[in-house]
Amino acid sequence: VMGKRANIGISALADVAGVNEAMDAYHAGYIIGPRVNAGGRVGRADLGTRLLATESAVEAADLAKELHAFNAERRAIEAEVLEDAIALMETSVDDSPELVLAVGDGWHPGVIGIVASRLKDRYNRPACVVALDGMLGKASGRSVRGVDLGSAIIAARQAGLLVAGGGHAMAAGFTVEREKIDDLRSFLRERIARQLDDMGPLVPSLSLDGALSVRGANTDLMRHLERLAPYGTGNSEPRFAVTDARIVKADVVGGEGKHVRCILTGSDGSRLKSIAFRAMDGDLGPALLQSGGRPMHLAGTLRPDRWNGNDGVQLLIDDAAVSGGAG
Repeated sequence: VMGKRANIGISALADVAGVNEAMDAYHAGYIIGPRVNAGGRVGRADLGTRLLATESAVEAADLAKELHAFNAERRAIEAEVLEDAIALMETSVDDSPELVLAVGDGWHPGVIGIVASRLKDRYNRPACVVALDGMLGKASGRSVRGVDLGSAIIAARQAGLLVAGGGHAMAAGFTVEREKIDDLRSFLRERIARQLDDMGPLVPSLSLDGALSVRGANTDLMRHLERLAPYGTGNSEPRFAVTDARIVKADVVGGEGKHVRCILTGSDGSRLKSIAFRAMDGDLGPALLQSGGRPMHLAGTLRPDRWNGNDGVQLLIDDAAVSGGAG
């Protein structure tokens, strides 16, 4: 239905988001979904339902514009809370190798899950974000592979440290009294430390499914990969290493100046568009911008690049390393 734009509301939301290609699971997760969700996060939760159910093109257009605006507001709130959380953690994160627990008064509870995910990625450890309002805090947590955060939260609830709480291995949510936050932090650190005793220190890892030349990242391969979709838990999207590629152009893009867009070239002169989202938040962005034309290996996933009738491929960069042959 989404791919054929057979739903008036989805079609209107795609239009306002600037989507002019056939939509797939990527658009559901990163374009349409966040805008529908934005109503419940920072606006009104009924907007998404009304958008998907309406049979009026006029109403759909109005609702889509409203949700698009709420999504922009959500992103601004998220960026502000994330900046505050990072500022809090930078001075203490080295003291807590097991867990990041960021606590703030007045933080919007609608974005704490997203912020927890960002902190988890930044520090490579489980992260929980607590939004305090008076004497209670609403919290959301995200974990890394190998650490069962949900069981730790459930144990904290059973120990009387939480008003409510639960979750699964990779994510959790809870409500905590202000006066018990320090005890909760100590409890979670100890609980997670016991898990780490069995697996060793947390080390960032990236799984690869194959290696490609720049020329090998082509539309024929993309068509095969699209037949394997949708991707998600239980059907991970293939990640490739594009080997010995040179960056011939790189610039910072996006309204917040956090993404890096590149053009790669292979030894045979073939070219490949690529982008690294939020790369300027860490070391990846500067590394891409300052590659100096050296051969690099770039890890990421492939996406169709269909624009103005063109049928191409682009690489979504997850990580990069200078080729060993470059010295």
